[in-house]
Amino acid sequence: MTNIALDLVGQSRNYYQLAAEIKGEGATEDDFAYLRDVYAFKNVLLTEQPNGHFGETMTRQFFFDVFNFYFTSELTKSSNEQLAAIASKSLKEITYHLKFSSEWMIRLGDGTEESHAKMQQAVDDLWMYTGELFLADELDREMAENGVGVKLEKIKPYFDKKVAEILTQATLTIPETGWMQKGGKTGQHSEHLGFILAELQFLQRAYPGAKW
Repeated sequence: MTNIALDLVGQSRNYYQLAAEIKGEGATEDDFAYLRDVYAFKNVLLTEQPNGHFGETMTRQFFFDVFNFYFTSELTKSSNEQLAAIASKSLKEITYHLKFSSEWMIRLGDGTEESHAKMQQAVDDLWMYTGELFLADELDREMAENGVGVKLEKIKPYFDKKVAEILTQATLTIPETGWMQKGGKTGQHSEHLGFILAELQFLQRAYPGAKW
């Protein structure tokens, strides 16, 4: 999990470096990571949910990995050469992430009675956050229309198929509820993101401009 976290940090750095280059004005990747407040972050709510027990962590990771795999696969076709290059470089790592989390879903879901029950509860609790992954905002639509970003509606069938395939092997079922949580992509977050950012940003805010 530590190696996967490092992979994701590395990928995030590449995107933030590109964003800083586009913004100009002397901006750096650190400005985006350390100097924005909660409401300036536009991440999906799924990614800020607590770790919980290992099964909950792995379920959250699995849902994100499936989305990230198909999203990044499409992003390799971006008309922006830098975005396409970052996506191509990241895809090998993301492919491994999906393999890792899928295998754990199957192992725990189709394991003991206790592990199965915990995994089913994790699926039930986190499923409502998956809808936001495909909820396109104005920027998503603009980037997709210009060939820069990804058409989220295009990858949703692939996500649904892969999730169903792995959960079937894991003897787990998808909740029947159609209600989905949303808000993260518009800056409306759960209480959890504030705690994550407080830990992440403490050193930079306590000692502005510090380098190490």
